[in-house]
Amino acid sequence: MGKNPYIDAEAPPPPMRAYTLTVRNTGEVIPVDPQQLPEGYEGRPGSILSLLLSRGIEIDHTCGGVVACSTCHLYVEQGFDSAPPAIEEEEDMLDFAPAVRDSSRLSCQCVPDGSVDVVVELPKWKRNEVSEGH
Repeated sequence: MGKNPYIDAEAPPPPMRAYTLTVRNTGEVIPVDPQQLPEGYEGRPGSILSLLLSRGIEIDHTCGGVVACSTCHLYVEQGFDSAPPAIEEEEDMLDFAPAVRDSSRLSCQCVPDGSVDVVVELPKWKRNEVSEGH
């Protein structure tokens, strides 16, 4: 994987221990094995975005996971502190996300360390959703 041209900060390390990622909206439970992280998906290695995409869970990611938009915004309802704090670029992009909460993160940047299980919720409304055929 190449260097992200939008981020000066070092990538967070991938998870060190196995954990479970649960998507509250769908009931999907994803076992995360740090020895078998999905490859070839967008976002940082071990990111929630890459884990969701690898399981076929639809989540917008207009910029391709390079922290240049806010469309992969989600809420980390449990295990929030198991990921490094948001970098400045992520915080700047969250300013554009609708319905931001204290638990908001961009899934392309959020890489839990595996110290606890993680529960996320996908927002019901995204900035880039439009109604076609009107």
